[in-house]
Parts: sequence; structure tokens; C-alpha cells
Amino acid sequence: MLRSVGVYKRVNSVGLFGQVKRWFSYSAIDMASKDGQLRVFIVAGEVSGDSIASRLMASLKNLSPFPIRFAGVGGVMMSKQGLKSLFPIEDIAVMGIWELLPHLHKFKVRLKQTVKAVELFQPHVVVTVDSKGFSFRLLKQLRVRYAQQGLVGPPQFHYVAPSFWAWKGGEKRLRGLSQFVDHVLCILPFEEEVCKLNGLPATFVGHPTLEDVLELKLEKNVAIDWKVLGNAEKFRSKYGISSGSTIVTLLPGSRLQEVTRMLSVFSSTMELLKSSFTELTAVIHVAPNRHVEDYISKVVDEWPVPVVLIPGEISRLKYDAFAASRVALCTSGTVALELQLAQLPCVVAYRAHLLTELFIRYKAKISHISLPNILLGSSVIPEALFTACTPSKLAPLLMDLINNEVCREQQTAAAKKVIELLCPMKRLESIDLGLKPECVLPYYTPSSIAAHTVLYTQRIV
Repeated sequence: MLRSVGVYKRVNSVGLFGQVKRWFSYSAIDMASKDGQLRVFIVAGEVSGDSIASRLMASLKNLSPFPIRFAGVGGVMMSKQGLKSLFPIEDIAVMGIWELLPHLHKFKVRLKQTVKAVELFQPHVVVTVDSKGFSFRLLKQLRVRYAQQGLVGPPQFHYVAPSFWAWKGGEKRLRGLSQFVDHVLCILPFEEEVCKLNGLPATFVGHPTLEDVLELKLEKNVAIDWKVLGNAEKFRSKYGISSGSTIVTLLPGSRLQEVTRMLSVFSSTMELLKSSFTELTAVIHVAPNRHVEDYISKVVDEWPVPVVLIPGEISRLKYDAFAASRVALCTSGTVALELQLAQLPCVVAYRAHLLTELFIRYKAKISHISLPNILLGSSVIPEALFTACTPSKLAPLLMDLINNEVCREQQTAAAKKVIELLCPMKRLESIDLGLKPECVLPYYTPSSIAAHTVLYTQRIV
């Protein structure tokens, strides 16, 4: 049963027309001030969310006037910030409608376990990051549980707005979220206004990928040019790759189901490419997912070209690999933006279960799947999707990017426009985030803006 520690009881008054609610507002900091500490329950359901959440945790530590205790679900990056995850993040990292069915029982068990953990932890604020399937079910159940006990409960935030803009009828579904989501932290510039128009409080905090630039350029007051250029020579030397070898960066995804689906396609694509080069090397970025790590390490021995495996969570190494590469082939996701920061031309590939593909074709209202193309309304980044995602389609797309300087320059020029759209800094420079003197990053980072919003936004009930 939920206890009243750290939550407010709902207070009603009785008047001439019966029971009337007495409205009041409060923030996470208001609730924490009563206990002298801030308890944050935070949940991320996949690798990209783990990275976003870990940065948010670090920023919360920098901004909070009280000591912080964390509980929840996360991965390797969140553990470095002090989280002891309830269970492995892989247990809920499932993408797609039909792909979820075999894991439905485990999904329900983990959801029940998480709700129970919130009851025991009694947080001052709950934050879910992306993974809307798990996140929204959790937030909805928590709101019901608190209401059953006559309690208002802590503010509930969701970081990364659902992609309502991609689906037919998506905006209408936003209206129902306000019943259990108090505030959305948006990472795309157009999402905040649409959320607000549909009764859902929201703040555009900027895209998390921008933080790569700030973390790798730590000099204070440096002029940010929004690109990350790694050390190509250092990378080649570290892994014994000759200067004459053409390197293709491969990013097959972070979930086991997408990696198993995409890696065989990538391997066959490299088979088609190798005859065109004296030396060809594949660099595979391995997500910090133990199932993915085990799978990739087993299958690469049979690849047609030499393969270098690098851990995907190490930012500096990742951008060194990008600098050494001539082109990249990636599964659609956040990584397309990382490649634009690195000014590395890429091709986006995506496959799904046949039934999931049919559903997407029926419900989607956008013609592109990679975020840069969506933001610019163009096809500057080549995409090979669903049944078109074949080695025979991918190989010539990659060859064109390797050899055609005009196509390469078009992607570089487009990257500058995309990054400008995703940066909220100019708009928010007037906000005093109250950064502590020891804070490493003096900039208005997406995670700092998100943390300030989580701490001080008033929930009205």
C-alpha cells in the first residue's frame, strides 16, 4: 500500500453545491524539502534511453539543492550514476507490435514489479524515458494506485515525446496522456506547441545528441560549432588498420531483435562491396546490451571482410571511428544524428516483422524514417526500408556516397541545418539553471534544461 510519506493527500471542501476540490500546486523540490533529500524513480527501457537518463541523472545532481537517491530501471550508463536497476534493461527493450507478443508475459511481470518498487520507494518525482509501451503503462498504473489511496502522488514526467507526428490520428492521442503524464520533455522543436495545444504541458529541451559535442569539448566559453571531429589516425593505429583500407562503419541497432535482423543484411552488403576495394574493413559499434554483445561476437567470425568491434557507449572512441570511416550504414535511430555531428555520410536501413511493416505502412503519415530527413522534409540521407532493405539495394547506395563528392557535401550541408533546429540554447539563455560551481559543463545542455524542468515545474491538482 502507498504511504503518505512524500505525497500530498487530496483535500476537498464541502459547500453549497456539494464537494468542491481545493486546488494547489507543488514541485519535486517542494516535496523533497520536507524530507531533506530528493527521491527520484527513473525508468529507461532501451540503450538510447539509458544514455539520455544517465545525463539527466548527472544534471539533477548538479542542480538539486538536496542530496538525491535514485531507484528504477536502467542500463550501464545509469548504473555509473548510482542506479541499481530492478532488473536488466533488456527485459523490456522490445520494438514493434508483433515482436512484443513472445515477451508479453515477462513484460507484464516486470511492469508489476516496477509498480511495487515505486510503492516501496515513495519517490518525490517519477521520470520515464522513451519506451512509451512500458512507460505509459507504468505511469497510468501509478496514477490509479495513488488515487485509490486518496493521494495525489508525485509529479510524473516523460522524457522524449511519443512520435505523434508520425502516425495518423497521433495528435488526438496526446489528449489522453495528460491523465497520467504531468509534463513531457520534448527533444524536437515542433513538439512542445502541439503537446500544449492538446492539453499536455511540455518543454522543448533540445536533442540529447547535442550533448556529445559539449561533453567532448569541455573548455569553458568555447564557441560551439556543433560538430565532433574524432582522431582518425589514432583509431587506425589502435586497431591496426592500414591507411589504405577503406572503413565502413556499421551500426546495427541496440535491441537484440533488430541486430539479428539487420546484421545478416549488413554482412551480405559488405560481401558485395569488397570486390571494389583493395582493402575493406567493417567497424561494428556494439550497443551495451549483453545479449547483443554475445550475438555479435559469435557471428562476426564468418564475415567476408575483416571486422573491428568497438563498444558503442564510449563517445570519444565512437567519434574516432566515425572520423576514420568513409561512410556509415545504420539502422534508423538516434545514431543518424550522431553521424551528422561527425559529418560522416550515411545510409539508413530498416527492416521489421512483416505484420509490423504492414501496420506501419497503413498508419504512418510520413514518408521518411530518419530524423534528419523528417526535419528537413527531404531525402538527403538515402533510406532503404522494409522490403527494399536488401544488400543489392544498399551496396550501390554506399558506393555512391563513397565516390560522389556532391552527395557527400549535400549531407554535410544538411547536417548544419538539422543541428540548428535541434538546439534550444538561444531561446533559453535567460533561464538561471543554478548550476553548481563544480559542474563540468557550463552550457545550457538538454539534460540541464530537462533537470531544471523536472525539479521546479509545478504540478497543479
